[in-house]
Amino acid sequence: MSQRAKTNEQRRRTKPEMRIGYGWDSHEFKSGIPLKIGGVTIPFDKGLGGHSDGDVLLHAITDALLGAVAGPDIGSLFPPSDPQWKGADSVVFLQEALKRVKQAGYAVGNLDSTLILLKPKIGPHTAEIRQRISKLMKLAPDCIGIKAKTPEGMGTDNAAIAHVAVLLVAKKANKRTSSR
Repeated sequence: MSQRAKTNEQRRRTKPEMRIGYGWDSHEFKSGIPLKIGGVTIPFDKGLGGHSDGDVLLHAITDALLGAVAGPDIGSLFPPSDPQWKGADSVVFLQEALKRVKQAGYAVGNLDSTLILLKPKIGPHTAEIRQRISKLMKLAPDCIGIKAKTPEGMGTDNAAIAHVAVLLVAKKANKRTSSR
């Protein structure tokens, strides 16, 4: 094997120092159910329909984490056709994704999210959502971006959409301290 081929093979076997994941989700508003976004119940006359609790933000975070470690998507792990997930708290999905990130040898560096919905206004709830996600992910609040936008004529006024990007960093097996 040539030196160039050996180097290329070595690169394929080396775990990247960082990985990026992207996830998105959307759910339609429905009457008679509570609205949960980012693990926080928000006062509103409608909630997000879904097989589980419809938490669009936690679902997008879960998919971003799973994607970053080349795992299956949320629907494959927790199929809507399986009755055990009916009404399930989306924290369960997030915990499974975090477990897989850890097993792959990574830690979450930061996440950035954008929520797209007409109502309710997310601004008054941003700090609480950030704190909840911080606690769930054991991540400093200043590593969690939460933004909200209105759909501006996109025809999605009766839905909530979440986009999330995450950065994973490889955990060092043996951390060495330098005396320099």
